[in-house]
Amino acid sequence: MNKKKAYLILEDGTTFQGFSFGAAAPVSGEVVFNTAMTGYPESLTDPSYCGQILVPTFPLIGNYGVPPMTAENGLPKFFESDKIHIKALVISDYSFEFSHWNAEKSLDEWLKEYNVPGIYGVDTRQITKIIRERGVMLGKIEIVDDEDGVNEDKNTSLAFDDPNEENLVAKVSCKEVQVFKADNNSQLSNSHISPKIVLVDCGCKYNIIRCLVNRGATVTCVPWDYDFTTLDYDGLMLGNGPGNPTMCGKTVEHIQKAMEIGKPIFGICLGNQLLSLAAGANTYKLKYGHRSHNQPALEVGTNRAVITSQNHGYAVDTATLGNDWEPYFVNLNDGTNEGIRHKTKPFFSVQFHPEAVSGPNDTEYLFDKFIALCKK
Repeated sequence: MNKKKAYLILEDGTTFQGFSFGAAAPVSGEVVFNTAMTGYPESLTDPSYCGQILVPTFPLIGNYGVPPMTAENGLPKFFESDKIHIKALVISDYSFEFSHWNAEKSLDEWLKEYNVPGIYGVDTRQITKIIRERGVMLGKIEIVDDEDGVNEDKNTSLAFDDPNEENLVAKVSCKEVQVFKADNNSQLSNSHISPKIVLVDCGCKYNIIRCLVNRGATVTCVPWDYDFTTLDYDGLMLGNGPGNPTMCGKTVEHIQKAMEIGKPIFGICLGNQLLSLAAGANTYKLKYGHRSHNQPALEVGTNRAVITSQNHGYAVDTATLGNDWEPYFVNLNDGTNEGIRHKTKPFFSVQFHPEAVSGPNDTEYLFDKFIALCKK
């Protein structure tokens, strides 16, 4: 097999040589890592990774292939959106032979469909160590056909692109209102109550919708800048999404109007940051972000610790929260904020993903809490 050389070049000049798979296309973006052992189809289709070069630390990727785009309740059953959102994929060892009962194609074929490049044969643990020590940095993928590698002209042919300088939420949000309804097998179908939930799509993962409709809710999904306060609803869901939360000024304005209405609000990941901004707090860029499936968080005021899945580069400064608000969860690794809640009103949010696929599912009970509030 004729292997094309590929290079990952970090913003600080560090270069990793590997081999190309997927699309043979040069790209630039923000380099981030993910420590999950499984779930690469879900991660690659997570809109929160828009504009990012993803580096899974698990050595073997591609071994169970890619599942089919089977639809269930109007959504792809095995993915978090309808397409790949990452800029590029960087892995240690690519499995050219995949084996799984549900696999339809190889990871290589899937990446080529969406013109997304991949590079394998590099030390992903070393890349992660660099990011953890120096902080998140920009990077680019260069692919060459010759034996000379990256020369001076090749190294400077592609500029470093910072995705956080653009409104990524506007890029990945739905363009029109969509409605998803619960089927007869939902948990709440026998109660004859179908809470009406408005979900603000800032790049939300499809499993948020599944977790709501599986509990009997009717979900109206709206674009990020849609004035949802004009709709009739029982609860407001603020979904996850990519990039800098301060880019979503219109969303924050609508959330503030919704807070005056007083109906339950539940935010996830970016939704936590947007609710905090609406409450008057500030956000800031983390050194390297939280990007793993096993982040421990403590529920404030209790001894209850939960294991969570996370993917975010910004955090809430709880010191800037108003007197009516308090921290809900805190990260047990670094003490950063993992959620907020209002002291008297039914508003709360979490920085992690209670709907996580491929897990862990420790905090999915938060959807039960939200639905119970909406039923009131």
